[in-house]
This record gives sequence, structure tokens and C-alpha cells, in this order.
Amino acid sequence: MMGRVTSSDYFDQLYAGTDDPWGLTSRWYEQRKYALTLAALPNRSYARGFEPGCAMGVLTAGLAKRCDRLVAWDIAARAVEQARSRVPDAHVDIAAAAIPDRWPDGAFDLVVLSEVLYFLAVPDRGRVYQRLVAHSQRGGGQPDGGLTSGGHLVAVHWRHGFAEAPSNGDEVHAELAALPGLHSMVSHVEPDFRLDVWFVG
Repeated sequence: MMGRVTSSDYFDQLYAGTDDPWGLTSRWYEQRKYALTLAALPNRSYARGFEPGCAMGVLTAGLAKRCDRLVAWDIAARAVEQARSRVPDAHVDIAAAAIPDRWPDGAFDLVVLSEVLYFLAVPDRGRVYQRLVAHSQRGGGQPDGGLTSGGHLVAVHWRHGFAEAPSNGDEVHAELAALPGLHSMVSHVEPDFRLDVWFVG
């Protein structure tokens, strides 16, 4: 699939071997990371959120409680099936799709990028960044999938390199921090992962 260094076959094969290839429901590391992510959200509630790369929907379940509407995507069909089962809420739209080749219509006041950006090639990460800030830079107007003025961007990524990803968490967070119009609100750095929150203004 275009837009991704790591092929969709890789993710499909992971879920073919086990329902939880990363231990998202069993590892304390993952449980704590998700708890920190939700705790870092500045607002009690959001009108509309977007979570690309939602995997089996563990974080999605927490985000669903904070969003009036939530769009959640993953590239692996089996992961999408599990996410829909875990989060059957009517206000959550879970689909099999991947950024940047597809992007949802409409603007968002919350976008959560959790363990997803470093699977993309550099030019395709650039396409993602353009979509994120396009709405605010145009001053509103036609919805285009970007973040609204005052909206929040949350990014959480593993800091170490690994074979399936062309970049690491520190590199992609540095790219996000350099985007015009994004202002830092939260920066939490540990040896294994980093969590950053920006607002659009």
C-alpha cells in the first residue's frame, strides 16, 4: 500500500498469528502508557476525534468516553474487527483504512497519533502534517480533515528504532514540534516512549 514503508501484509500477518500481537491488553507498559495518554488530554470532552492506527481498539475505548464523535482506523482487517467488538458505541466509526492515502472528511478538535507515524516514509509523514494543520492555516472554511483552531494533537511513540520502521519516536516528534501553528502543552519523556500534546493556534 502506498504511503507506508511497512506493508499491510506485515500487520495482517501479525494478527493472523495472535489476536494481541503487541500485548496491548496484557502488558503493564501498554496499560500505563494508555492511562498516561488519556490523562494528558487537556479537555474533559471533545466534539470530534480521529485516531489513525487504532489497532484492536484498547486506546479507542478510552477515547470514546471523551469524544462526542470518534473516527478510528487501522490497516489490519482483523484489528478492525476486534476494535469494533471492543467499542460498539454508535458514536464511534471504526474502519479499515490507512493514512495518508485516505483521510476522513471534516475537521477535528482532537487527533491522536499513537505508535503510527514512524511506519510512514518521510514524504508521506509530510502529507500527514499538511493535513493536520491545513484547516487552521486556512482560517476555517470548508472542512478538510485538519485540526480546528484550539484543537489538540496528541502523539505517543516508542523511542527506539526497530526493523519495521524507518524512523523512531524522537525523530517524528521533532518533526511535529517544528510544524507552524502547533504549540506545546505537554511533553512527557521516558527511556522507552515519549508523549507530547500540542494545541493549534
